[in-house]
Amino acid sequence: MRTDSSPGTLPAREHLPATDAGTPVLDVVIPVYNEEKDLQPCVRRLHGHLTRTFPYAFRITIADNASTDTTPQVSARLAAELPGVTSFRLEQKGRGRALRTVWSASDAPVLAYMDVDLSTDLNALLPLVAPLISGHSDLAIGSRLARSSRVVRGPKREFISRAYNLILRGSLQARFSDAQCGFKAIRRDVAQVLLPLVEDTGWFFDTEMLVLAERAGLRIHEVPVDWVDDPDSTVHLVKTATDDLKGVWRVGKALASGSLPLDRLARPFGDDPRDRDLQGVPRGLARQLVGFCVVGGLSTLFYLLLYTGFRPFMDSQFANALALLVSAIANTAANRRLTFGVRGRDRAVRHQAQGLVVFGIGLALTSGSLGALNAATSSPSHSTELAVLIAANLAATVLRFLLFRAWVFPDRRDGAAPAASAVVASHDPAPATSPTSPVYATTPSAPSAYVTTQYATGPHATGPHATTAHVTAPYKARGDHDSRDAR
Repeated sequence: MRTDSSPGTLPAREHLPATDAGTPVLDVVIPVYNEEKDLQPCVRRLHGHLTRTFPYAFRITIADNASTDTTPQVSARLAAELPGVTSFRLEQKGRGRALRTVWSASDAPVLAYMDVDLSTDLNALLPLVAPLISGHSDLAIGSRLARSSRVVRGPKREFISRAYNLILRGSLQARFSDAQCGFKAIRRDVAQVLLPLVEDTGWFFDTEMLVLAERAGLRIHEVPVDWVDDPDSTVHLVKTATDDLKGVWRVGKALASGSLPLDRLARPFGDDPRDRDLQGVPRGLARQLVGFCVVGGLSTLFYLLLYTGFRPFMDSQFANALALLVSAIANTAANRRLTFGVRGRDRAVRHQAQGLVVFGIGLALTSGSLGALNAATSSPSHSTELAVLIAANLAATVLRFLLFRAWVFPDRRDGAAPAASAVVASHDPAPATSPTSPVYATTPSAPSAYVTTQYATGPHATGPHATTAHVTAPYKARGDHDSRDAR
């Protein structure tokens, strides 16, 4: 997982301004590998649909993942014949690599992709990108698992898809419904900041991008789609599933260790109502209180299990002290990350030391309660001890929250912002290109791709004729297959 700082912060959301017909608003990427049979009908059908229904200028980019058949020739022929179509070749395989390279080099303010088999009904394309054009959302995905979606596919793929999304919800706490549907879009300003954090170059690219975006607080719009399975798909399901599970483990480990600089993306927009300074409204109190209650409930259960396990081997006071110490360390670590949003290792030792002070106060309350119980009766029952400890812990929990919020993890947003915190950037829409200016160019956000000749075409893009863009992307191939839908 990459831990380098992202190149900048996201601007405030704005509705994309109406531009000249020659400036593409939407760039639809079709990643392909050895698709000489399906490529031409796919591109012609998509081009015809966009020409009839899409109200903005558009571009279709064929991203060839080092095909060894006649796919490059088919791509070049389509680019020459259809206005607004370009081809883009990479010398290494990988759908994620293709999307990263083309999206990083594109000048269109809205970037999308779809699989070459066009399993998703194209009528969902405009609803997919409309929230991005309006500035309402940052990413958009097609969902086959929404209640109103209409899907036709076999039981094996249905089971694999639902099982995979269930794994994402259980392991990475993902709240989006469908990570694998090959029908997604993203704003270019968001992509420039988010893509450098995404490591995968294959099929897991989509999932990793969505998980990081969601953890960073970006808004993901879901569109129910009509989807028909492609019976001729040649995807290796077992290998794809294995690679996806490895990706889930890698991303989960990076999130747990705090090695991702998600603070560069968190709360980046100046129009976030939570950032408005309202008198008498504590910042984040409701969210922190809910998080603290959840962590506290789990910590109490953990503490009681520890106490029950220690009690047969030692005195009640020692069992209580040891159980409270272990649970307090876990409680401080969980509240640090989940309740108060503190990530990374900075001041972690100090926070634990302060947490131990809070633990000492809780120990005094619970130990005093046990002492009072033992003074009242010589041999209290185990259930009575637990009841007294629960009551004492409730009082200690309230005090712990107040100390955590005011002393251990105080809100420092009113003070000097740390160097890694997000700042509000002004909106900088893509400049209009002249009829002779190149559509793609090497940018700081795409340092690993080398782009040569690249011009778009026709009334939906600049330049009189389409030419083929050739890219050599020096990424290491890692478990990449063909470009069809892996679901």
